[in-house]
Amino acid sequence: MTSTDGGPLQPAADASPDAPTQVDRARISARIGAIAESATLAVDAKAKALKAAGRPVIGFGAGEPDFPTPDYIVEAAVEACRDPRNHRYTPAGGLPELREAIAAKTARDSGYAVKASQVLVTNGGKQAVYEAFAVLLDPGDEVLLPAPYWTTYPESIALAGGVSVPVVTDEAQNYLVTIEQLEAARTPRTKVLLMCSPSNPTGSVYPAERLREIGRWAYDNGLWIITDEIYEHLTYDGVKSASIPVEVPEIADRCIVVNGVAKTYAMTGWRVGWLIGPADVVKAGANLQSHATGNVSNVAQRAAIAAVSGDLSAAATMREAFDRRRKTIVRLLSDVPGFTCPTPQGAFYAYPSVKGALGRLIRGRRPATSAELAELILEEAEVAAVPGEAFGTPGYLRFSYALGDDDLVEGITRIQKLLSEAQS
Repeated sequence: MTSTDGGPLQPAADASPDAPTQVDRARISARIGAIAESATLAVDAKAKALKAAGRPVIGFGAGEPDFPTPDYIVEAAVEACRDPRNHRYTPAGGLPELREAIAAKTARDSGYAVKASQVLVTNGGKQAVYEAFAVLLDPGDEVLLPAPYWTTYPESIALAGGVSVPVVTDEAQNYLVTIEQLEAARTPRTKVLLMCSPSNPTGSVYPAERLREIGRWAYDNGLWIITDEIYEHLTYDGVKSASIPVEVPEIADRCIVVNGVAKTYAMTGWRVGWLIGPADVVKAGANLQSHATGNVSNVAQRAAIAAVSGDLSAAATMREAFDRRRKTIVRLLSDVPGFTCPTPQGAFYAYPSVKGALGRLIRGRRPATSAELAELILEEAEVAAVPGEAFGTPGYLRFSYALGDDDLVEGITRIQKLLSEAQS
């Protein structure tokens, strides 16, 4: 660096020789620099870039329904655009009408009776997750994080100053964490347990009796629970999702429920989520949001009112298609050499173990990790999947089956053909 007269820039005369100069300071803060890009969005972006370049890539990366938002919801947004009320700032915590509608929807769908004042409307489920951790965690507080976990959880915990403590499950236990595992991971610094059922990335669904055990264990140990229920309406084979504060009412005062319109109503791009919790938590989250983003888009909120106040027929239609694809993808993945694929009971993901395919010679390469295998599959079969490293459990791949039936069959068939060439 130079001074205004062209000479070298000198530190101030009274500066300590050990004090960092402007040159020494990092351009990006350590806090933000440590955050990784969303692996699922990165895989989806790479697949789309390759398709744009003319390659016939089939993407299983994004957790996004391939259905349009239902017409009645879109029409509500169109009408909202014409209403000058929606052209102005509104309460940071959400439109009062939407908070009331979410409270009513929660009572209807999960049996959890809450007041509108316990609802905070957020810019999608991701903001709800981050704000839940930001409100609860002080530096060094630990969060028990059953793995495989959604990629955003540990990053949100780190941003809030907390420490993730993964509790690893596998396909032998259907990716469901046990009380014994949780107790072994608990320390005096443990403050929060994160639960997600139905699960992203595995599609596993916790039975009500297991949730009761976990909820009572958390209550007895003075822990908070953050429960992500955004896939609540996507379950199969007669399985029902259960809500922890319904199963264990005494935990309600130390429980935050995260949800949103993205998956149930095919509204991923509308960015409307929410968290439900005790009044002091919601107030603190609203204060944070008032400085971070202000109100969620009013047009999107009006659309969300129509969504959560309407019936679930659109969700039922999507669930029927997802169920068909679920059966197809499990059958096809089970026929891939080296893959072991449990049958998911919820969401729209399959999470096979691919450990049996690692270390084998495939077109001149020996992938040693699931990340390397995913890269090989993308390059050689032109199929994009997310490696288990992104979810805290190497040795697996996540496949979203929220894509067309023909692409699903074609994509997994390509993988079958590629891995059938594998040699010891």
